[in-house]
Amino acid sequence: MTGPALARRGFLLSAAAGLVVAAPALAAAGPRIHVVTDPGCGCCSAWMRILDADGFRVTKEAAAGVALIRYKLDKGVPHSMVSCHTAMVAGYVVEGHVPPADIWRLLADRPDAVGLAVPGMPYGSPGMGPESRREAYDVFLLRRDGSTEVFASYDAA
Repeated sequence: MTGPALARRGFLLSAAAGLVVAAPALAAAGPRIHVVTDPGCGCCSAWMRILDADGFRVTKEAAAGVALIRYKLDKGVPHSMVSCHTAMVAGYVVEGHVPPADIWRLLADRPDAVGLAVPGMPYGSPGMGPESRREAYDVFLLRRDGSTEVFASYDAA
C-alpha cells in the first residue's frame, strides 16, 4: 500500500476505535424530551431537573397563555387532562408531572397512544413537593380516540 492509502486506513481504524469507545457514552445519553412551559413556573423546572437526573436529555421552550393552551390541544391533550407543562418524547406527549419511571415504561412498551398525562398538579408528584407527603394520583394513558385509561396509580404517602 502507498502512503495515502495507509494514512486513510489508519484514519478509518482510529475513527472506528473512537466510536467503539464513545458508544457506551452515546447509549447512556437518554432520549430527548422537549418541554413547553410557562416561563415563570418553578414546579416545571423542578420536574425537568428530575428528568435530567433520571437520564433524559431535557430541552425547554417558553410559551404562555393562549400559545401554551394551543400547543396542548394541537398535541392531542384533552381539556380534562391538562396540567402546567407539556412535553414531547419519541413522538409521545407527556402532560404534567408524570414520573420518569412511567415515561421509561411508555417508551419501552410503545403503545398506540397519544401519550401520558397527570392532570392538575397533585402534591407530591415529581416536582410538586416531597413524595413522602404526596396525595394519591393517577397517570393516564391518552388514547388516540380521545379516551383515557389509568396507566399507573400512586397511593397517598
